[in-house]
Amino acid sequence: MGVAGRCIGRTDVAVDRRKAKRLAHRIRRRARREALPRVVWTSALRRSVDVGRFLARWGWQHRVDIRLSELDFGEWDGRAWDTIAEAEVTAWTSAFATHAPGGGESVAQLMGRCEAFLSEHGPQGACVVSHAGWINAALRVAGGLPVPTLATQWPMAVAYAASVDLVIKPFGAESQ
Repeated sequence: MGVAGRCIGRTDVAVDRRKAKRLAHRIRRRARREALPRVVWTSALRRSVDVGRFLARWGWQHRVDIRLSELDFGEWDGRAWDTIAEAEVTAWTSAFATHAPGGGESVAQLMGRCEAFLSEHGPQGACVVSHAGWINAALRVAGGLPVPTLATQWPMAVAYAASVDLVIKPFGAESQ
């Protein structure tokens, strides 16, 4: 299934095997260059876990954690955006922090998952292969930023295979 124009959260779409392998190679090179542990955490979705499987073939420890999953869009997931009623999208964007789009999960819940993972793994660092929504949430959590109340406060999605470094502020710290 093509993903262009679709609401993709937990829909398990595959990524071209070559792209997953290229990303795994990039992670492996960076880990060598920076003497990072050979452990990778991924969500259970194929577009993430496939990268971990390549690394595991090369001697890495591959761990799957469901907290790394993309936002759950419930009934919207996998649907074309133009088939979702405008009133439903407006209800979500008007209560961005707390509304669960499609009956799935709210942005506040997503950020809660991020905070739980980062508080467990952040101090020692971790190599994570996850999804754009999770990464955006993790950047807010790591930066000590609150759950956004407006959809306009949410950044654009990071591109597939983008490398994002998180520097974690102490949890509960106010942003400057």
